Amino acid sequence: MSDTARAMLSSSLKTALSGRELLDCPVLNKGNAFDRRERDLFGLHGLLPASVATLAEQADLARARLAELPDNFARHIALREIQDRNETLFYAIIDEALEAWLPIIYTPAIGRACREFSHIWTRPRGLFLSYAAHRGRIAEILANPQFDDVRVIVASDGGSILGIGDQGANGMGIPIGKLSLYTACGGLDPARALPVLLDMGTDNETLLADPEYIGWRHARVRGADYDAFIAEFVQAVNTRWPNIALHWEDLSGADALRILRRYRGEMCTYNDDIQGTAGVTAGALLAAIKAGGAALDAQKIVIFGAGGAGCGIADLLAQMMVAGGMTAQEASRRFFMVDINGLVREGMPGVTEGQQPFAQPADIAAGWRVDDAAHITLAEVMAHVQPTMLIGTSGQGGAFTREIVAPMARQAARPIIFALSNPTANIEATPADLLAWTQGRAIIGTGGPFAPVEHDGRLRPVDQINNSYVFPGVGLAVVAGGITRMTDGMFLAAAHALAALSPAAGAADPTTAPLLPPVSELRLVATAVARAVIAQGQKEGVAPQAPAHEVETALRDAVWTARYRPYEKA
Repeated sequence: MSDTARAMLSSSLKTALSGRELLDCPVLNKGNAFDRRERDLFGLHGLLPASVATLAEQADLARARLAELPDNFARHIALREIQDRNETLFYAIIDEALEAWLPIIYTPAIGRACREFSHIWTRPRGLFLSYAAHRGRIAEILANPQFDDVRVIVASDGGSILGIGDQGANGMGIPIGKLSLYTACGGLDPARALPVLLDMGTDNETLLADPEYIGWRHARVRGADYDAFIAEFVQAVNTRWPNIALHWEDLSGADALRILRRYRGEMCTYNDDIQGTAGVTAGALLAAIKAGGAALDAQKIVIFGAGGAGCGIADLLAQMMVAGGMTAQEASRRFFMVDINGLVREGMPGVTEGQQPFAQPADIAAGWRVDDAAHITLAEVMAHVQPTMLIGTSGQGGAFTREIVAPMARQAARPIIFALSNPTANIEATPADLLAWTQGRAIIGTGGPFAPVEHDGRLRPVDQINNSYVFPGVGLAVVAGGITRMTDGMFLAAAHALAALSPAAGAADPTTAPLLPPVSELRLVATAVARAVIAQGQKEGVAPQAPAHEVETALRDAVWTARYRPYEKA
């Protein structure tokens, strides 16, 4: 076991590090909270100011300084600098008010940071694996003893960062940010987290011309060479850590689904953009049904944006319908996928593997009034299908107009509209507009944070259908439950666990009750999700059998909290 892991996992921490090395280790550094005994023991005199502070005092001072900064983006940069020096202090700061800090440490601030501040992502604990420099050497790099106790990896190739596209090596901000949420929302020990950026080059001409760009200055590698580098990475990870969770994030569209399907049977791996988004959307739909939405077997669902996220949502919701008694064909016909080429239909050119199960019959629009039979628009689909649910994963800001939403308002008592695109500028419609266009009857969810909206003299909550309701619990389940594979059944179990916590269930007035628990309760949500995922893994034979009380003990033991422990010399 590494020094870092021994230190983080025991009540009295033992480490062989001392002096500057100890201060330079983010998971062990306490700054001026090292007491006099520790300063004697670890050779820290002269390296720290004379005063000795507590963690609470450090956190209060840091929050006061952060409050003086001009905006949330400046706070994001300052927080990342704190995290690079002292992980415990970073989490102590944000634990006080997670809901307020979440949009500062992740979206929307992180998108701008990826685009504009390359230098802040060169943290010592993140790995940049470059196609140019590291082919054939990945296993050697991962063999470093400092990574012995890693249990969760978030990996990205920087190809499709949030709503801003190809950011190359600057995309490292996303793995770092996601792992921050694993810890803040799910209690993952930071010593067990490893962010990885697979630098395949970039097609972003602005970055290639930027003298401050930190990545490989080369056109993005694709095809067989790309797949070979991914294969080398996956094999090295699986050999090094056979019990790890490998979380894929913000891969380019076709690559994401292909890689997931290629490796999910070999190791515990999942794609959060596909499966995490699907899991939280499924949970929110179940909660929306409790709040007055149409029953699951009565749902007709239009999905605008038929990429990885849209197809992942359709796939999981269809499986949920099948579990409720429909045939697979009946379930697939309840989905109307719309992409850049219009309504996805059988026989159309360019239909992807993920879209294929949900392609409507080629002649479905034979009786419809449309301008171009070869390209059936979202507005035309909405007018003729009159769905009960509309989901946006398109990244096209303002795509949901009054004309598009109106047929739902006429047909559904409580239309469900989830505008999930991020960042906020890319949302398909604002909550205020959606409520106005549906006379206040819509059940609304968004991908980014929105304040409650006043409608007809009442404040209406706006639920953030955010993956942080699911993936932290999945990671906790892997660490605590010994899961060896991640299945769709586990994400369905996560969805049901999330829906069971809905404040709208049984509320006297479900229109004013949120669908999902508050962000401040995400640690409780993560534990509930982890418990459900472990139980499902045991049913499917991909997690070791254990009595419930042992699972509960393992869950408690796996949760890390931000506090300083006394240090001893190893």
